[in-house]
Amino acid sequence: MTTRLSLLWPDPLLFEERLGRPLRILALADEAEPALDSPETRAELMPIDLIIGCGDLPVDYLRFVTDIFNAPLAFVRGNHDVGGTWETGEATEVHLPDPLPDGRPVEEAGITLVGFSGVPWHGGSGLQVGESALWRRALAAWLRLRLGPRRPPCLVVTHTAPRGINDGPDRVHRGSTAMRWLAARIAPPLWLHGHTTLVTRRLEARRIDQNGTIFYNCAGAVLVELLPPDSPLD
Repeated sequence: MTTRLSLLWPDPLLFEERLGRPLRILALADEAEPALDSPETRAELMPIDLIIGCGDLPVDYLRFVTDIFNAPLAFVRGNHDVGGTWETGEATEVHLPDPLPDGRPVEEAGITLVGFSGVPWHGGSGLQVGESALWRRALAAWLRLRLGPRRPPCLVVTHTAPRGINDGPDRVHRGSTAMRWLAARIAPPLWLHGHTTLVTRRLEARRIDQNGTIFYNCAGAVLVELLPPDSPLD
């Protein structure tokens, strides 16, 4: 089932360029969404302006979704997105754009995105990042956002959640303290992540609202609608 999330986006300039139309984002993480195989379901979701991948999804699945919705793709890599086609591209003719650069704001579909790939180091396998590296990237992102010529609200995309905010109960799924620090400093309106699939079996566990930020677990698929700041929101 594709879940839905609507929120007011506090940047009126985005909607001036779009003539007041909401920005529709399809966010994905961790597991393929069977409902997207249905043409009827895809028709209900359209139009899609941007696809966001929050990690642990096969290359060919990301390309499939991008192609069927004819929308740009922005993504981060999860801890399982290593080896095979992720490294060489030799096993398939499917190619993707580069992942979002860690901690470096980029603009896509009119909004500012900040992404971080991987998970905190826990001694296992996969794409893991040491805590000191995560802190350096978080600090660099804060400085870039703070010193930029214009400071529009940003949408943060990570695979792992911040520590203690929508993360998992075990060491493998525990969030990052550096990401928790960054969330408190920049207070983005929306933070999309994946990784903690076990806690998303209860729908209410997908979303946590804290200090003006919606933290949302995108396991499977979620349709996100960014609405003009003066829109009525049920």
